Amino acid sequence: MTAEAPLAPAVSYGRLVPVTVHFDDLDALGLLHNARYPLMVERAWTQLWQEYGVRFEGDWEAAGDACNAVKELRISYEAPVTRPGAYAVHLWLERLGTTGLTYGFRFCSTDGTLTYARGARVLVRLDAATMRPAPWSETLRAGGRALLRPAD
Repeated sequence: MTAEAPLAPAVSYGRLVPVTVHFDDLDALGLLHNARYPLMVERAWTQLWQEYGVRFEGDWEAAGDACNAVKELRISYEAPVTRPGAYAVHLWLERLGTTGLTYGFRFCSTDGTLTYARGARVLVRLDAATMRPAPWSETLRAGGRALLRPAD
């Protein structure tokens, strides 16, 4: 971990979603607790998918695309977050498959230039009745295509 967050280029793909770090998100040393990063990323994704009409309100049958499970989560911590306040999560899709997707994320400054943590998460869409993989809806696929990271 470095003392300062590394600079990143301006966001040219995906979306920056504002998040707030509260005092009680910090650990005993005054650092954002490592378990809070994935939680804030999840909240940012929830907010973003709601803009595309994907909602989960506790009913698996009605959940549609929100009926999914995490297959994998990777995260690396680049620099400590040492105070409460306004930050952002940069979100994008790395891959959008038939039943799965991989999204990338950065926990960063509000303008996206400083990176505190980065990672990726793999999700699998599930059929509510069988809990087996199921295809994403066209609504999610359309929103997801807009978030795909351009090929290098």
